[in-house]
Amino acid sequence: MKILVLNCGSSSIKYALYDMTDKSVITSGGIEKIGMPDSFITIKLNGEKHKIEHPISEHTAGVEYIFEVLTQGDYAVLKNLSELDAVGHRMVHGGEKFNKSVLLTPEVMEEFAACNDLAPLHNPANIKGVNAVKTLLPDIPQVGVFDTAFHQTMPDYAYMYALPYELYKKYGVRRYGFHGTSHRYVSQRVCEYLGIQAEGKKIITCHIGNGASIAAVKDGKCVDTSMGLTPLEGLIMGTRSGDIDAGAVTFLMDKLNLDTKGLSNLLNKKSGLAGVSELSSDFRDILAGIAAGNDKARLAKEMYTYRIKKYIGQYAAAMGGVDIIVFTGGAGENQWEVREGATTGLEFMGIKMDEKRNRGCRATEAILSADESKVTVCCIPTDEELMIAMDTEALV
Repeated sequence: MKILVLNCGSSSIKYALYDMTDKSVITSGGIEKIGMPDSFITIKLNGEKHKIEHPISEHTAGVEYIFEVLTQGDYAVLKNLSELDAVGHRMVHGGEKFNKSVLLTPEVMEEFAACNDLAPLHNPANIKGVNAVKTLLPDIPQVGVFDTAFHQTMPDYAYMYALPYELYKKYGVRRYGFHGTSHRYVSQRVCEYLGIQAEGKKIITCHIGNGASIAAVKDGKCVDTSMGLTPLEGLIMGTRSGDIDAGAVTFLMDKLNLDTKGLSNLLNKKSGLAGVSELSSDFRDILAGIAAGNDKARLAKEMYTYRIKKYIGQYAAAMGGVDIIVFTGGAGENQWEVREGATTGLEFMGIKMDEKRNRGCRATEAILSADESKVTVCCIPTDEELMIAMDTEALV
């Protein structure tokens, strides 16, 4: 079975084509800057990366061009589109309606569109991708895999905000969480890697990238997560502030004369590592700044790892302990400094890192803790696309 996975953003489409007989990636890539004059596609094939500049006006044209690349020219891997068995989509916000992956029927798409208010940038782009495939391949089955679904097992006392209850009933204001496909994948994969069952285990999964979140996973189910109604809550991120006093928000609106759009721009795009360091949103640049003696870069790093450490402590408390901590995502997989900063000082919880293992690990499955550590700390590279492909295969 050959499955195409699509991840449609507001101005981008990422894709990966899987051969599910061995779960291998045949080819992958992505279109960026859709609707702009300098749009282009990147293609990864046989270990090599290729870039083609090509005008892409909107998402249907983008999906059509991906199909063309898959079947024609120098990078073709299919004789024709009939070789595709199904398409799986990353769907960002399923609200309370979706707690698992589903076949995308007209009824499902109508319910998904009703969640647009909760993710106005992402959900409409997801819908465009589904509609584009339907236009070009009307009979192919399509599956939606929701970022929020894994977190739907949270108890009400974990997902509710202490706001008037009617705001939850009327507008759905509550914690939803994101990166669910990643948290689900790594929490399952770490158990496979360690040769254990998820039942009876308390796992904290740390997805640390430009966007970042942490989840508490007990007996294989999510019981809490750091992102909230939107991806803004929780950890400090590349350009997002993470947790902030709501009183500070109204204070800044008054002082800076900001409307809601201006405030959203401040908290989502001008804060986080970039805002504190005044240097960059990329952790690698932060480390380079520290090496050059930049004190604001030092402050940004310490705030960043301190927040991760606090959430690890919170979720250990929430679950009554922790057996396994997993680091994943761009910085979580590649930056030993992040993992070291987030675990230093947690020895009282039974966490003891092996410095050599931690510093030597980059984007590979590995145990990072010392043999005598009571808590096993691992690096597990995430694979959201494979998770989407597996869900699609199971449903189709």
